[in-house]
Amino acid sequence: MPTDSATALHERLFTIDTHSDTPTASFAKPGWDFAARHDYAADHSQCDLPRMHDGGIDAMVFAVYVGQFSRSTSGLAAAHDLAVKHLERTRAVLRANAGACELALTSADGPRLKAAGRRAVYLSLENAYSVGREPGHVARFHGLGVRMIGLTHMLNNDVADSSTDPRGAEWGGLSPFGRELVAECNRLGIVVDASHASDDTLHDLLRVSKTPVILSHSDCRALCDHPRNIGDDLLRALAAQGGVIQINALPVSLGAAPGAGPTAALSQVLLGFKDAVVSPEVMAAEDREYARISAEFPHPTVVLDDFIRHIEHAAEVAGVDHVGIGCDFDGGGGAFAGLRDVGDYPNITRALLARGWSEPQLAKLWGENTLRLMRATEAAARSQRNSGTRHGTLETL
Repeated sequence: MPTDSATALHERLFTIDTHSDTPTASFAKPGWDFAARHDYAADHSQCDLPRMHDGGIDAMVFAVYVGQFSRSTSGLAAAHDLAVKHLERTRAVLRANAGACELALTSADGPRLKAAGRRAVYLSLENAYSVGREPGHVARFHGLGVRMIGLTHMLNNDVADSSTDPRGAEWGGLSPFGRELVAECNRLGIVVDASHASDDTLHDLLRVSKTPVILSHSDCRALCDHPRNIGDDLLRALAAQGGVIQINALPVSLGAAPGAGPTAALSQVLLGFKDAVVSPEVMAAEDREYARISAEFPHPTVVLDDFIRHIEHAAEVAGVDHVGIGCDFDGGGGAFAGLRDVGDYPNITRALLARGWSEPQLAKLWGENTLRLMRATEAAARSQRNSGTRHGTLETL
């Protein structure tokens, strides 16, 4: 094949990454311009429109993340308000760059925008902590464009157990409210994301969700025994339900030697803020603690081949129909040689071409599997509405 085969493939295929923290990592910085080319070495950002063009990436799922603080009534209200603020700011950024990108709301929007020469941006919510204990908040987030919700982050919340909470299980999987939240996501056509969730939570989710489950940014425990990663038995169960694992580029969950030290230390940092109501001052204090832990526990050394190994293992265990890409850029993923930022996506394709992957296989990995899962979620919501299982109208923008 010619040396530019990977670049040419990215022009032909529909490509999507299902997890990037750009809205809270970059859009929150005063004066940061999504339309300008940035340099990771200068500002540690990993995604902007020029680099998306370089990487031949057609669509990104931008995650709005709110770290976990107090679960009191006032704490949950503050977290919800902050998530709404992040979503509204992200929508404003997309409107300001309407000539180059657009908020995508359906599975059909991504390919449509690719055909028009524009980038598609889907919105997700990372950590359902910001939903609070209000089922109606799910519809509000849907109305703001959210089409994926991640149940947990590093601590247990009112929805489910996390894989990394030092206190252990609180609910034994999904909470009663968590089951209600999943049902509401199914009704509205929101993809349910179990990255960060405990094994028991994923077991529960696979039983109760009427739609396929996604792991928007996860890796394989067989290759790296990290609590965030998924074991082979659960990987097979995920595939049997029609789900997809999107392989994460987070160094601590890629290497043969897991980065349990920094994960445990960061979890303890979060516990130190569990009774605080989120505010700019509280977030600044947490950021300082994160920086201290990052200096004390630098990322383990990984290379692009470690990332590729997880793709190939997942494809071998779950099947190539159940694997995708979710690098966790702007949230700790990548930043190593060969996968520094979104401009490096063709390096993944080059590595897989060298290992004998075909164009149809790459088409599934880069987008077809994700689109199939999204279509199934949309179809289940339509069917539920048409059957009259739950009355009401789908939120619109």
